[in-house]
Amino acid sequence: MKDHLQIEPLDPIAARVATLLLEKGWRLATAESCTGGQIGHAITNISGSSAFYQGGVVAYSYEAKTALLGVPQALLAAYGAVSHPVAYAMARGVRQLLGTEVGIAVTGIAGPTGGTPTKPVGTVYVGISSPRGDETRHYVWDQDRLGNKTLSAAAALALVLEQLC
Repeated sequence: MKDHLQIEPLDPIAARVATLLLEKGWRLATAESCTGGQIGHAITNISGSSAFYQGGVVAYSYEAKTALLGVPQALLAAYGAVSHPVAYAMARGVRQLLGTEVGIAVTGIAGPTGGTPTKPVGTVYVGISSPRGDETRHYVWDQDRLGNKTLSAAAALALVLEQLC
């Protein structure tokens, strides 16, 4: 099923996330795969982002997910990188690695290649870990590569916003 969730452009969502993080005194860390740093880019476009953004990891390969974020190899073998358990592990891993209150992670298949019958192009999992709890969400976008990446980054920031409200 294609997800046609209405998502705002990145900059306004990032600005609202920044305001709420500052109000709470919380810090954010990002773990990105298919978005390639787009979430971190949106956050660091905000002047003064060092007050609430600790940093991020772009972990594209299995090896990077394991070595940098502590994603167990057994999870990758059992579910693949594009899955609920791996998105969850990435979010928890980056939160622990960078010592933040919030960790957000994205893993998916941006396309146009890489899809399978069970995980088509556009399949994305977003994971979050925070004092309010841990959660993952699944989306299937129907855009081109850049569109899928942008929608994924926006969905991740929207999930952070939800947790902060």
